Amino acid sequence: MKWTAHAKSQVRHIHDYIAQGSPLYAQRVSEELIKKTIGLDALPRKGRKVPELNEDAIRELGLYSYRILYEIKSDDLIEVLAVIHKRRHLEAEEIPRGQ
Repeated sequence: MKWTAHAKSQVRHIHDYIAQGSPLYAQRVSEELIKKTIGLDALPRKGRKVPELNEDAIRELGLYSYRILYEIKSDDLIEVLAVIHKRRHLEAEEIPRGQ
């Protein structure tokens, strides 16, 4: 499994935002977002299809108030594309692909 630079940056941003109020909780949320993706190599279809895109290869997992978007590139490559807040409206062009 591979995390895109964009997805890593979003997790850092989430961490920094939460850390303003609680550094301990920020660390926990960041670690759990990453842990949530462990095992996707073995079960890539674990997440549901992203409704806004309706593409079988683009899926998501939920954790707290976040959506972890990932793409099944091949049988042996899963790429985490983005981590966004659930309340945020998602536009297809906002998801960086092919990087």
